[in-house]
Amino acid sequence: MSRIAGVFAGLRKEGRGALIPFVEAFDPDRATSLALLQGMAANGADIIEIGMPFTDPMADGPTIQAAGLRGLKAGATLRGVLGLVREFRATDSHTPLVLMGYLNPILSYGVPQFCVDAAQAGVDGLIIVDLPPEEADLILDDAKANALDIIRLIAPTTSDARLKQVLEGSSGFVYYVSITGITGTRTASAADLARDIPRLRAATDLPIAVGFGVRTPEQAATVVAHADAAIVASALIDTLCKESKEAVLRDVRALADGVRGVRKQAA
Repeated sequence: MSRIAGVFAGLRKEGRGALIPFVEAFDPDRATSLALLQGMAANGADIIEIGMPFTDPMADGPTIQAAGLRGLKAGATLRGVLGLVREFRATDSHTPLVLMGYLNPILSYGVPQFCVDAAQAGVDGLIIVDLPPEEADLILDDAKANALDIIRLIAPTTSDARLKQVLEGSSGFVYYVSITGITGTRTASAADLARDIPRLRAATDLPIAVGFGVRTPEQAATVVAHADAAIVASALIDTLCKESKEAVLRDVRALADGVRGVRKQAA
């Protein structure tokens, strides 16, 4: 069983959802992003998403765009991101890590070698924002050969017919983009989730994680009352910019407590 599948299986037994916080690699520098990875794992993160800095992050709002630029200025490369993962794995062998980014750097690296190197570094899954299902064969076979989950994005506008196509070959969990728009702008309401999540449940047995706009412990709790995981990104980057990495870890702990609390009450 993969690390991602193992985490969700364990959480089902506990009767709660997952918290998936986000770290932009090398933002504002390598040492800080490594400390955040380690600290998030120690403060309640169930899975961690790592952003691979890229010059044209089309799905990301201003907050993550700026974080990516800071990461690039700090020297981030794809090899550097994998090195960060490798160092994290030296002290943590159980927390799943998912890389989120765009196709161009992976193509430049070379897909087969990237999948081999990512798996050897300790990566568990990939979210490639701009990889359409029609082009999934560019990476799917190499990812499967190296036990890397390919996690697909689903939007509120995805039709039932398109949903089946997008989910084909996906694994790990489904990333539900709960709003139409870019990251960090607004969040879905409880009514939105109550309407949308059952449609996804009918189409897949994979766990469903909700992202784009989740910022507070209360919003994360609302998410896991309907889905299996809450993804928090822009809010944590904002905290890092305005305060400190210690404040980010404080927020991660509060988010983790919010996620845990709602499921215990509902059980």
